[in-house]
Amino acid sequence: MGGSSLGYLMREGARNIYANKQMSAAAIGVLVACLLLIGASILFSFNANSFVGYVEAQNEVVVFLTDGLGDEAIDAVEQSILDTENVAGCRFISKEEGLDSWVDSMSGVTENSEELFAPLYEDNIMPDSFSVTVRDLSRLDATVEALGAIADVDYVRAPEQVAQTITILKNAVNVGGAAIVLLLIAVASMIIANTIKITVFNRRKEISIMKYVGATDMFIRLPFIVEGLLLGLISAALAFLVIWALYALLCHSLTGSDTVLLAFLTENLVPFGQMALPLIGCFILVGVTIGTLGSIIFVRRYLKV
Repeated sequence: MGGSSLGYLMREGARNIYANKQMSAAAIGVLVACLLLIGASILFSFNANSFVGYVEAQNEVVVFLTDGLGDEAIDAVEQSILDTENVAGCRFISKEEGLDSWVDSMSGVTENSEELFAPLYEDNIMPDSFSVTVRDLSRLDATVEALGAIADVDYVRAPEQVAQTITILKNAVNVGGAAIVLLLIAVASMIIANTIKITVFNRRKEISIMKYVGATDMFIRLPFIVEGLLLGLISAALAFLVIWALYALLCHSLTGSDTVLLAFLTENLVPFGQMALPLIGCFILVGVTIGTLGSIIFVRRYLKV
């Protein structure tokens, strides 16, 4: 296709949009609304996974070592832990640090805690340990089994129930978000397709004249396809700008909140820049696909040219 033909199609598509301003505005408005709902679902999924990931990172596996290991043996255990699949990192906790942490957690629970816990420091029975972070809590059982098989490891303590709950929550967020997005895409497709159907019907006389003067079927169809593509691009651009502004407003409104929950949400909100590329890509893909396919289907089905 030459440059002049492409230019003609673009002009015809833009002219069709302008000539049918009301229907075009309705199509763009509906598609923008649907894209905003799709975008909100995507942003929610990103942030829900971020929140769950934060909670996931706080749940660490503790690997307790057998008593009396030397530095070389401890280093060997550390390397074995790091070599274990699904392990993101580990931190050594000496028996002194472990006892201090336990005593601090008990401070305030009992009176005269220093006198009460003093004998523990004289004969420290706390074992050396490693605090291990895992990449995927859904694979926690296999990881715990592998860590427990390492030489000089006494036993492993892991938050199995918490891991199961987080895994179920992550799966629910991912599946639910995908289902909502697909449902909204289906609704948007039907609405835009019917809008294009009405546009095609209103221009049936013009199309008949073009057919009589020798225009080919493809020549008649292409302007409608370009029109649907332009409607999709315009809707995608508008939806992206609107959701960007709304997300910035949300982040601004949460900033500086004294509420613990809102402060947690603010700290773990995903920056819009990290979501912008997949979001605009999804908007363009959905908008252009719906607009173009709607044109192709209804021009073929209803014009009979």
